[in-house]
Amino acid sequence: MALRTKSGIKRHRQSLKKRARNTAVKSDIKTQIKKFESAFDEGNAENVKKVLVETEAKLKKAASKGVLHKKTAARKISRLAKRVHSLSS
Repeated sequence: MALRTKSGIKRHRQSLKKRARNTAVKSDIKTQIKKFESAFDEGNAENVKKVLVETEAKLKKAASKGVLHKKTAARKISRLAKRVHSLSS
């Protein structure tokens, strides 16, 4: 629990808000990656590319908001793009 000062109480309140946002964003990213996985399993290259664009946007946005580290997002995007490229080859 935060300190019993005004600033401590405010910081605790802020941390709860950030935690809720971070949890929601991370959950959304996991759902989006599952959508990518299912699209990839179907094997339709055009559909997979569409889903990759959506997933990439969500990962980049999470990184810009500080939910994910920039390099973590870049690594995930790179791995997904690599899989899409292997599908089209």
